[in-house]
Amino acid sequence: MRLTRFTDLALRVLMRLAVTKGEDLPTTREVAETMQVPYTHTAKAVARLKHLGLVETRRGRGGGLTLTPAGRAASVGTLVRELEGPGDVVECEGDTPCPLRSACRLRGALRRAQEAFYATLDPVTVAELVDSPTGPLLLGLSPTRSA
Repeated sequence: MRLTRFTDLALRVLMRLAVTKGEDLPTTREVAETMQVPYTHTAKAVARLKHLGLVETRRGRGGGLTLTPAGRAASVGTLVRELEGPGDVVECEGDTPCPLRSACRLRGALRRAQEAFYATLDPVTVAELVDSPTGPLLLGLSPTRSA
């Protein structure tokens, strides 16, 4: 199974925010620079995370992004399901339906593998993703804000 770039970026944004210390909150632009991804992609991920109640945004002086308690405790499996959306690993019913779909066992096997993938991620929280050594590494990537 392969995650979309959007899901990957959203998880990395959550991880970056999980290591934020003090009142120097990173902006969306700073997070984008740290992750070396386009600002527009990061802004879309932040907007979705805010909609899910995982991130809070504050504008103006002293503003920035913060991870909510729900974001810190969020299950990675639940997040991936939400960000990836519904769907099977393979498309059997698309524009050109697979001629084997009525008697194929592959679809069921892939669905079970997908659920096993999610089940493995379910007990992992965002907070656990930034335990050492990841958290200190993320802190080292943080750009410094110029005054």
